[in-house]
Amino acid sequence: MFWFAPVSWTPHDEAELIAGWRLWLELGDRTWPSAAWDGTAADVVRPLRELVAACDEIETGYRGAVDEPSEEFIRIIQFLVWTVSTVVELWADDEVPLDAERIALLHADLAGFAEQAERVLELLAVSGGWTGLAAEHRRTGR
Repeated sequence: MFWFAPVSWTPHDEAELIAGWRLWLELGDRTWPSAAWDGTAADVVRPLRELVAACDEIETGYRGAVDEPSEEFIRIIQFLVWTVSTVVELWADDEVPLDAERIALLHADLAGFAEQAERVLELLAVSGGWTGLAAEHRRTGR
């Protein structure tokens, strides 16, 4: 099955809005390696592994908070997990310092995920009413 990035989202209740906010925060904070990067691919994808765990936690919490979960919102979460899992599976065990060729391959994989993540961040920000916050986050790099 191929997962498509949702093109719209309307929070149906407070629980979904809160879950969307948490997802927006997690996605914005975990998509880039820190300055403490050790030069390996495994270290680059570590925050992405944490993102998968956070998505699972958000989905589980959201499903437990509502009687009928929104398929639209669940699809957003599952799309992210599916998209990032490919990168994680390819690079998670790669502890060898990267050379120029492997850096280019890793960068291409990360860029593919980053493109999809940006689409989801924008969707969440617009639909959740956080567009101003998203612009401020990008402007200040926080």
